[in-house]
Amino acid sequence: MLVESPPESSSGPPAAPGTGTGARPGRHAIRAAGLLVAVGVLVLVCLASVAIGAKSLPLSEVWHGLFHYSGGNGDVLVRDVRVPRTVLGLIVGAALGLAGAVMQALTRNPLAEPGLLGVNAGAAAAVVSAITFLGVTSLTGYVWFAFGGAAVVSVAVYLLGGSRSANPVRLALAGTAVTAALFGYVNAVQLLDAAALDRLRFWTVGSLASANTETVGKVWPFIAAGVVLALLIARPLNALEMGDDTAKALGAHLTRTRVLAMVAVTLLCGAATAACGPIVFIGLMIPHLVRTLTGPDLRWILPYAAVLAPVLLLGADVVGRVVARPAELQVGIVTALLGGPVFIHLVRRKRMAQL
Repeated sequence: MLVESPPESSSGPPAAPGTGTGARPGRHAIRAAGLLVAVGVLVLVCLASVAIGAKSLPLSEVWHGLFHYSGGNGDVLVRDVRVPRTVLGLIVGAALGLAGAVMQALTRNPLAEPGLLGVNAGAAAAVVSAITFLGVTSLTGYVWFAFGGAAVVSVAVYLLGGSRSANPVRLALAGTAVTAALFGYVNAVQLLDAAALDRLRFWTVGSLASANTETVGKVWPFIAAGVVLALLIARPLNALEMGDDTAKALGAHLTRTRVLAMVAVTLLCGAATAACGPIVFIGLMIPHLVRTLTGPDLRWILPYAAVLAPVLLLGADVVGRVVARPAELQVGIVTALLGGPVFIHLVRRKRMAQL
């Protein structure tokens, strides 16, 4: 007679979030369906971004500009202004959402966002220096200086945070200190240089208004590289969120994971900031929203964030174009108005540590 033997006990390390072998297929199906719905919402918001603007156009003119371009005023407004603006908002939103999710996992800080490690401050300092001391005046020139400044500051923060012995607390403290110092420098230079203040008045609040195909062409390769890198390190970041000791037990390489995460953040947030200025709260709000839908598994959080962050950014941009017609309210102001109450709510939550 055959006797069913009891299952062997396992003394191995615990599994990282979302890495267990017993995950319910139904849960994955729900997440996948939700992601498809999110993509559908993103498509609708992109269409709204092309169709709605500070200047009202009938849908027939929007259609003509998209598919029967003849060089008329409406065609130029749709094809040469609104379409690049929508594309830039799409890729910048995805970059900020992913950067925020990666930073929150890297620092194990639920309030982390792309300004925490000094990326925005480094970009702003580089652009101000380029305008004041080198006479750079074009947005294309700003892109390269801003990206370089973001990269340099990210490396500096990593070194100040302890390099190979870096931990979330040290990285956060180093980023906060560098950010305060650099924004002090930015404000001082702007007060002393009226030209710099005038040229940066829209860039520093965050804006998509100056979007064009050249700017999109400059930043999309960096953002694409950052997106791929962020998605590739989702599994080790899952382990890292559980603490250093548990991550080591799971076989994660802590130093390599942190370096790759900071490279991804630099590529994503540096390029986004270079193109549009420091747009705040996107990287804070979206990861929190996504966790309520997906749970703690970064293999799902990151794709959701890459889809829903552009929804928020483009939606805020459309609102800014409508509420102040015929002028525009810059998207950075709208996201700040939306993000402020959300930030206060998150701080006041009693169970913040469980996010």
